[in-house]
Amino acid sequence: MNKEVLALWPEINWIKNTDLRGQTAKCWELALERSVLTPDDLNRIPFTLLVGPDLKVTFMDHKRSVVHIVRDAGNTVNSMYHGELPVDMDVLIAGAILADVGKLLEYELDENGTAAQGNYGKYLRHPFSGVSLAEEAGVPAEVCHIIATHAGEGNMVKRTTEAYLVHHADFMTFLPFKERLKI
Repeated sequence: MNKEVLALWPEINWIKNTDLRGQTAKCWELALERSVLTPDDLNRIPFTLLVGPDLKVTFMDHKRSVVHIVRDAGNTVNSMYHGELPVDMDVLIAGAILADVGKLLEYELDENGTAAQGNYGKYLRHPFSGVSLAEEAGVPAEVCHIIATHAGEGNMVKRTTEAYLVHHADFMTFLPFKERLKI
């Protein structure tokens, strides 16, 4: 496993299935190879372009928090729903780690090092490019489903339990920033 990916994602080791862990890491390696963004950029740029350039929450702060939230939610569902709503924790964690991997192709940096939507991102949003990268890395369909459905595009299809958890964790840590009142 690439040391850069492991430094970005220590949570990748929570994935017990070694094949899925490797596929998840490979997907991030492919994204980093093709992106203008570096791991340092991911720890510096704001997690969303929709709020404003002064946001202190970085891309990696947000992404890692979503992974932690979904792990806790998945464990809670598994422990309290008597097996009637089983959550595959490996699929859940891999999906959360990969949900925004396509953003690495969507963003550009301007002359000041500020992240902006690039030409590629104008035509293909990150759920689409993320699934493409994931399929190339051999990521299974149930994880690709989470990538494809974690954003608004997923409102048109039925989501798995794991996809719902990632979708809601992502939005509950995004919408308050987007919708908060400016005082």
